[in-house]
Amino acid sequence: MNNKKSIISWALYDWANSVFAITVISGFFPLFFKFFWTPDLDPQDSTYYLGLGNSIAGIILFIISPLLGAISDKGENKKKFLFFFASLGIITCVCLAKVPMGQWQWAMFFYILAFIGFTGGDTFYNALLLNVANRKQTDYVSSLGYAFGYIGGGLFFAFCVLLYLQPTWFGLSDGVAGIQVSFVAVSIWWTIFAIPIFLYIKEIKSSQTIPWTTKIKTGLLQVFQTLKKIKEHKPIFYFLIAYWFYIDGATTIVKMSVDYGIALGFPASSLIVALLLVQFIAFPATLLYYKFGQKIGFKRAILVAIFGYVLITFLGVLMTKVIHFYILAAGIGCFQGSIFALSRSYYASLIPKKQAGEFYGFYSMWTRFASLLGPFLVGVVAKYSGNSRLSILSIVVLFFIGAFLFIKLVDNPQN
Repeated sequence: MNNKKSIISWALYDWANSVFAITVISGFFPLFFKFFWTPDLDPQDSTYYLGLGNSIAGIILFIISPLLGAISDKGENKKKFLFFFASLGIITCVCLAKVPMGQWQWAMFFYILAFIGFTGGDTFYNALLLNVANRKQTDYVSSLGYAFGYIGGGLFFAFCVLLYLQPTWFGLSDGVAGIQVSFVAVSIWWTIFAIPIFLYIKEIKSSQTIPWTTKIKTGLLQVFQTLKKIKEHKPIFYFLIAYWFYIDGATTIVKMSVDYGIALGFPASSLIVALLLVQFIAFPATLLYYKFGQKIGFKRAILVAIFGYVLITFLGVLMTKVIHFYILAAGIGCFQGSIFALSRSYYASLIPKKQAGEFYGFYSMWTRFASLLGPFLVGVVAKYSGNSRLSILSIVVLFFIGAFLFIKLVDNPQN
């Protein structure tokens, strides 16, 4: 506990897997999906299928995350499950590079599996936080992980942007080949920098060997017990409800911003550069926002971030020029890592340490299930209204509901 090597090793996993979040989820997958895998579909239809794919992944994770979290508490299995899901994400990310043009069904299939690998692993990565930091340090270490993720993801994405914009520098034929190489490079980076978390973080070993069948039965029972515990523990219960809405909005902006920019007719190269801008602003912003949260309180800091997103969304509906997209990207960079990091550490302050895996299973479930409504909402509104601006405006509802519940219920659980 509190060993520097363990803390750095834990934070390095954010450095490792964040390249998938920025390069694949936010950047090249929606771009490639629009131009390479669905060239014959209407823009609104491709937006609908992109949102639907993200929602399907969210449903699957909603089902499996709490169960896996509960099972992990019955032995020293957090790192084993983390290894499994990380491997799933790494392998299927390579598969994306092999999907031919126009085969959007296969592209979505491998993307869903990779997304499950990425987010499923986070269940156990988050649960390991309390293995390396005490209660007083969780806010700092959580923010450190996100900061590592943003600078690592940003540096890597900068390299991938060069692969896409200047493919001949690397002996590649065109930008398509640059994106395909980027998918493979994501897997290599993820693999290399995930190694320390498996080498230098120790789990408390169980004094007895528990059969897998017993673990599964006990895990299933614990899922229902955890539901009961969460409902009885009002601060946790109300926080998860509020979090479900506002983090859905934040996640949707990450996943759908490139698709939205394409629908407005902005050049793909400009959209990718804007995403790169988000990364490098988010690195210092995440650490600085932690200091800001210390001054005004973490609950207030989370609310400031929520309303920051509301403003960004409204301005996004009105933007007409690429420079507007850059300005909003800078705004997103100020809040993106901060809202996730403070929410994760705030949740850590509420839950019982001995059931960290169990409760973080639900936290991960809630986070991934939160990625269900937003993308689907954007896709459906785009498809049936034919108006991309109206579809992005729909996200504001999620932020308002989340903020209202956070203020009324989390701060005043007797309500």
